[in-house]
Amino acid sequence: MRENNEKIPDPKEIEREISDFLSKKFGGNVKVVSPVVLPDELPSVKPKKVSKNKIKFNLTPEELISYLDQYIVKQDKAKAVLATKICTHFNRVKRSRLSDDVSDDMVGMIKNNVLMIGPTGVGKTYLIKLLAKKIGVPFVKGDATKFSETGYVGGDVEDLVRDLLREADDDIALAHYGIIYIDEIDKIASSQNTIGADVSRTGVQRALLKPMEDTDVNIKVSHDPISMLQEVEQFRKTGKRDKRTINTKNILFIMSGAFDGLQEIIDKRMNKQSIGFGAQIKSSGDEVNTLQHVMSEDLITFGFESEFIGRLPVRAIFEKLTKDDLFEILNNPNNPIILGKRLDFAAYGIDVKFDQKSLLMLAEMAYDENTGARGLVSSIESTLLEFETRLPSTDIKKFPVVCSLIEEPDMSLERLLSLSSSGRLDQIYEELVLKEMDLVSEYVVSNRKIFSKKYNLSLTSSQISAVASYYSKHIIDVGHIIEKIKYSYDEVKKLELLFFNDYDVNIVFEEDAIDYIVEQVVEREVDFKDCNTKLAESFGLGLKLVREKTGKNRFFISKEALLSPEVYINNLIKKELQET
Repeated sequence: MRENNEKIPDPKEIEREISDFLSKKFGGNVKVVSPVVLPDELPSVKPKKVSKNKIKFNLTPEELISYLDQYIVKQDKAKAVLATKICTHFNRVKRSRLSDDVSDDMVGMIKNNVLMIGPTGVGKTYLIKLLAKKIGVPFVKGDATKFSETGYVGGDVEDLVRDLLREADDDIALAHYGIIYIDEIDKIASSQNTIGADVSRTGVQRALLKPMEDTDVNIKVSHDPISMLQEVEQFRKTGKRDKRTINTKNILFIMSGAFDGLQEIIDKRMNKQSIGFGAQIKSSGDEVNTLQHVMSEDLITFGFESEFIGRLPVRAIFEKLTKDDLFEILNNPNNPIILGKRLDFAAYGIDVKFDQKSLLMLAEMAYDENTGARGLVSSIESTLLEFETRLPSTDIKKFPVVCSLIEEPDMSLERLLSLSSSGRLDQIYEELVLKEMDLVSEYVVSNRKIFSKKYNLSLTSSQISAVASYYSKHIIDVGHIIEKIKYSYDEVKKLELLFFNDYDVNIVFEEDAIDYIVEQVVEREVDFKDCNTKLAESFGLGLKLVREKTGKNRFFISKEALLSPEVYINNLIKKELQET
């Protein structure tokens, strides 16, 4: 037997020693070749088994519109169109899955594919992402400019369908009900000045026809090595080739584009139709949104095939954003632009707060760029870049963004350092914190009905204050804060059960007591185990004694009782003695 302290030789050392021995004996004519060890199985991603009724869509159009209103400014008509038709689409899917009705299998059924028309930077992509997240279906985005009739980067338009499977974690059943969003679709319209067919662009349109309607897309393709490895593994195990496909019948296609030049086509058609004695002459100041009157013939004139336009029956028109709209976007507690910038500075341990007037100035700068909401990002970046560069090298940890910083950026850093040394900087920052908390409270109150229904929470004034306070100290959107409070609320109710199990005493927290405990957990990050321990120490033996002396076994705990448990128990005993 090998001694315990004897070192076991390493395989590589043995190989090296054998190689040296053979080299000395036979020269360079003999070599040791290490065997290539293959794994027993090739890596694979097995499809998840899902129940037939996995998608549980139960939203109404008005509920979906209310959800979008929390994040998207303006665009009321577009939100109504998209929310309604997407709700209809997924409710039809739900109905067909839960019943034996074969009406959806009828030949010629039209799918609610959507065409979105509007200027850049008005929130088209953001809106679709919000919808997909809310519904809980996989979502992929493609750019029409990257397509060609023969494919792009070795692939083709059907790769978007395959991408849905990856977004669905290889769950084919879920991928069948995803959303495919294609931006800049106006770029594949054939040129209106081209004589004859614009083959490259019309070819892309035709390549999209089948996936947009109802076709089977093969998952395994020669240019995808992962799918090929999976096919090899399947064949090695079973000896059979497994043909996996995704059907696009219930996949929703949403296209969008700016469609520059479409307005002139619509104007021309409408002017032709209005020629005559009964024609209405429009004044130069008439601000009728011409795009609202778009028809299929206008899109065909623009350069689309009639078959392609026929597969996009739903149209949503987006409006250009004004200065006030851009300000409202920045002023929304859920907007990702300000939250993102706060994260940038937080990476250096710097907390940022924005003054309302500074947000208005940033909105005006963005409006001048004429790129919609995209201009907000560039205006904020250009304004705050100098501070993001230099503040991390200072001792400043609280950064209030006020108008003077934007108006005189060159002088602002020196001014910040001066204010910091005098303590005035902290004072300005705290003033902005209070204003921010008021803004968040107003936002929650205005959306209380939506939040209350979604999270099954009454949202008392104390809870709203907790939301505002938590928002001011953390970088998180309002919805996630309310979700955290709801979780804490449910955990507090569990404390009642734990107390009953430990002491055989039934306690009921009053609303102010629940709010107080939630506040401790959410704002001060107190652990629920500590809450339970504190509750046991404060009330366990005392309430058990009161129960034995009085026979009562149901006690209501208020916030005042939590703060002064001894006084609360003494009062219970005194009250009982007086009654006896």
